[in-house]
Amino acid sequence: MKELVIIAGSESDISFVEPALKLAEELGIDTEFVVYSAHRNLEDLLNYLGEIEKSGKTKIIIAVAGLAAALPGVVAARVNLPVIGVPRDTGPLNGMDALLSIAQMPKGVPVATMAIGMHGMLNSVNFAHRIFKQIK
Repeated sequence: MKELVIIAGSESDISFVEPALKLAEELGIDTEFVVYSAHRNLEDLLNYLGEIEKSGKTKIIIAVAGLAAALPGVVAARVNLPVIGVPRDTGPLNGMDALLSIAQMPKGVPVATMAIGMHGMLNSVNFAHRIFKQIK
């Protein structure tokens, strides 16, 4: 496990995440990227989150989500770590549905919410970097 984990919900998110992975490398953040869907392979996602909790190495999780944005909520509900949600600029509402889903998490399921699209993706890594500077 790495100190920062970026989880995307679909293989189609890989090209969206790549610039953030490059930025994380430039900032010296030890990062792991995985693809798990809260809809299509929930059991695998939950097993992976259990591994994260057991390892104690991961400090922050970035969850990329489009449309209903279930992924950030599921992640935040299952781990006791900071979760940053990044809404993808996809779907009929161009990410507005994902943004509202992430921003309106229920009490007890905290998710920091970034802007829709690439600015949000890059800002999520910058935000994580600022947190790491405070806790190291």
